[in-house]
Amino acid sequence: MKPLVDTEAMLQLAQLVENAGSLVAVFDPEDRLRFANQAFRAAWFIDDHEQPLWPDLMRRNFHARRGTVVVTQDFETWLRSTLARRGKTGYRAFETDLHDGRWLWMTETMQPNGWMLSVASDISFIRTDERTLRQDRDFAIRASFTDDLTGLPSRRFAMARLAELVGASGGEARDVGCLAVLDIDNFKYINDRFGHSVGDAVLKDFAITLQRHLRKTDILGRVGGEEFLLILPNTMMEDAEAILERMLAAVRHSRPVPDQASFRYTFSAGLAWAESGEEPSDIYRRADLALYAAKMRGRDQLSIEIQPRRHLGEARAEQG
Repeated sequence: MKPLVDTEAMLQLAQLVENAGSLVAVFDPEDRLRFANQAFRAAWFIDDHEQPLWPDLMRRNFHARRGTVVVTQDFETWLRSTLARRGKTGYRAFETDLHDGRWLWMTETMQPNGWMLSVASDISFIRTDERTLRQDRDFAIRASFTDDLTGLPSRRFAMARLAELVGASGGEARDVGCLAVLDIDNFKYINDRFGHSVGDAVLKDFAITLQRHLRKTDILGRVGGEEFLLILPNTMMEDAEAILERMLAAVRHSRPVPDQASFRYTFSAGLAWAESGEEPSDIYRRADLALYAAKMRGRDQLSIEIQPRRHLGEARAEQG
């Protein structure tokens, strides 16, 4: 019987990847670099024994004007917006350019547990005018998936990810995670009393505060006005509750208006299970009903869907 792990093959694979012309890297669920071949390390100026977090790597290279070309007036805002979409799909492909003049085709392949394989190939042979057209196309796609004010994914992006989550089971009915609908409390009063500039500051602060508590695979999107959607893949209900309770506490202590230290705000949340095969709109409706219950109980709290869940098979059996 052959061993389950072919040690020689694994060693040869490691050597081939190390010497490959493609740029190869592996990031863990915390987005820390755990492996990179020599080509990847050279392109992004990473020492041989260094394992930086991806945000730290991008930040230092941006300020040193090396590695990835990032065109922005506000790097931290760009970074938060990019992190809000990074690692949120099972597979992503895009083009990017480096300060050394190379143009790369990059792919990111995600495991459900948050590990990511990144592979880049040099496509500098594409003419400059073609690159510009392709880059303009990518910018337009990215803009359609991004909320301008907060930099978070838009409703379109978030609902598409929810549809992928419930549709990726191959027909098997099973729990795939949780969905929460979040709403900033008394937001109309905030706008009317303090003005829209303060309202905008609250929305931005809310996005930044919640992002600090997200895991790599979690998805936070703004779906309209003061309402947000939080997708927690492969998460048990008690873990989802703990995440949201930490978010509630963090927002209570946040001060979004520097010159008004006494100003504070809160939010309410409704939480629902997500099961494979369900319609995304049905899950959203259940979470929204739970949110309504949280509002009716006094706001600044989490409510969980009241109706007990039934597996799809049980529901179909009853219908039959």
